[in-house]
Amino acid sequence: MRKIIHIDMDAFYASVEQRDDPSLRGRPVVVAWRGARSVVCAASYEARRYGVRSAMPALRAERLCPDAVFVPPDFPRYKAVSRQVRAIFLEHTDLVEPLSLDEAYLDVTAPRIESASATATAQAIRARIREQTRLTASAGIAPNKFIAKIASDWNKPDGLFVVKPAQVEAFLLPLPVGRLPGVGKVMQGKLAELGVQTVGELRGLAREELQLRFGSFGASLYRRARGIDERPVQPDQPVQSISAEDTFERDLPLAELAPHVRRIAEKAWNATRKTDRIGRTVVLKLKTAQFRILTRSLTPDAPPAGCEPFTSIALALLERVDLPADTRYRLVGVGLSNFRDAEDAAPQPELFPADAVMS
Repeated sequence: MRKIIHIDMDAFYASVEQRDDPSLRGRPVVVAWRGARSVVCAASYEARRYGVRSAMPALRAERLCPDAVFVPPDFPRYKAVSRQVRAIFLEHTDLVEPLSLDEAYLDVTAPRIESASATATAQAIRARIREQTRLTASAGIAPNKFIAKIASDWNKPDGLFVVKPAQVEAFLLPLPVGRLPGVGKVMQGKLAELGVQTVGELRGLAREELQLRFGSFGASLYRRARGIDERPVQPDQPVQSISAEDTFERDLPLAELAPHVRRIAEKAWNATRKTDRIGRTVVLKLKTAQFRILTRSLTPDAPPAGCEPFTSIALALLERVDLPADTRYRLVGVGLSNFRDAEDAAPQPELFPADAVMS
C-alpha cells in the first residue's frame, strides 16, 4: 500500500508578498495586475473572506473587496522560494512530483528515515518549510494521489489531515461530488440531473451508464467514487502542455467566442507562469454542440512573450475556424504546448514569421 503526501503551500504568492512586506500582513492582498483583462493569480486568506479567488477577473475581485491591496506578481521570487521548498522535499524522498510552484506529491512508502511514519514525515516537512521560508504549508496523507490532494485542503491553512486505508470509504462517501478532480460546476449540474449530489450517490451509478454519458471521464468517475487511483508519483516530469477551458451554459455561435477566448487565454497564461519552461505552440480547442472537437495551432519562431501576444495568437486561430456559419459551440479551450527549457527557447525578433507553422 502506497503512502502519498500532497503538500500545498498556503496562499503561496500572496503569502510570499506578506512575508517580504510587513505592511501587507493582516491585510487583504490580491496578487494581480490591475486592469479590465487581468485575472487574480492569488489571494491572501484575508481577501478570500470576501469571496476573492484565484483565476477570478481582477475587476470582480476589486468589487468584492474594495480595500484589497493589489500587488503585481513577481514570478522569479516565487520560483526561488519554490526551489527552496523542493529541496526540503528531496531531503525526505526522491519520489517528488511537482504540480506547480506551490504543490507537489511525495511518495514516502519507503522513507529515508525507516522508522518515520508518513504523518511524522509530513510534520517534519512542514516544520522545515516554516523554519527555512517563514511560510506555511498544508498536507494531506492518503493511500493514493487524488485522496491525498483532497485531504490537503481539509484543514487549510497550516493544517494536516490523514486518511488511512481503512478510512477511505467513510471519508469519500459523504463528500460532495464537486470535491472529485475534474468535477466542475457544469459536471456537477449534469450529475445533479441524475440525482447525484454526493460521492456515495455517484457510487450507485453503473460504470456502463457513466461511460455512455461521459465517455472516458465517466470511467474515471466510477474509479474515483471507489477511491481507486493507481497513478504512481512521477518525479521530474517536464511540463509538456498547459491549457484552460470552459464549457458554456448555452451553446454559442463563433461570433460570440472572442471575449471567452480572451478570458480563458489569460487564465492559461497565468498557469504557465508556474513553470520554468517556455511553451512555443499556441493551441485553440473548440467543441461543437454535437461534441465534435477541432483544434487549431500555431508555432511562431518566437514564443509568446506575454499574455497579450499569446491572446492575439489565440484570437487569430479563432478566425481560421471554417465550419458552417450556423455551427454553435459548447466549449472553448486555449493552451500552450511544445514546451522547452528556458535556455533552449530564446525568443526571436518576429512574432508572426512568414514561415510559421499553422494547422
